[in-house]
Amino acid sequence: MNYYAVQVWTGKEDEFADRLASAHAAALKPLVPKRAVMVRRKKKNCHEEKPLFPGYVFLGIDSDELGNDQRWHVRATKFFLRFLPTTIDPLPVKEQDRRLLAHFMSFGKVADISKVTFDDYDRIVVVEGPLKGLEGKIIKVNVRKRRAKIRLDMCENSFLIDLGFEIIDRAVKGPGDSDGQQARES
Repeated sequence: MNYYAVQVWTGKEDEFADRLASAHAAALKPLVPKRAVMVRRKKKNCHEEKPLFPGYVFLGIDSDELGNDQRWHVRATKFFLRFLPTTIDPLPVKEQDRRLLAHFMSFGKVADISKVTFDDYDRIVVVEGPLKGLEGKIIKVNVRKRRAKIRLDMCENSFLIDLGFEIIDRAVKGPGDSDGQQARES
């Protein structure tokens, strides 16, 4: 299956995908990868789903090429901005981008919160979840908000996105641990 990247209005990814799917359910399969993050609203923590790539929708097509008729229908759909790399000559996403999409699609419609721990040197160690395999792309960790900022290269652009994590076990030095033993905090 080939995937084409479409830039749409930011915040209207789901509406664009719904409009396109209802009009052409068989030929075009719109995909809006999402991520789950923990947000604090009114002094309560809750999970929220946000697009993984804000402003972008990926179209899955079984055929080798996007036909003129299909391009016209996509362009006529409300909230469309452009195809990548160009609207005149759209190209399917490259193999490395397809692997990245497959990584996030393997977790279902929503890339859930990863489970992590920290080693003795305060480095993040991903146990499971969407961050698994992307440890080298993590550029910043915010333990208080429980988010990891990662740099992804997609469609020849560099994105910074936040993915949520949950600390399952953290090694800390307890008071009076002079012989190097560490206490575990749950």
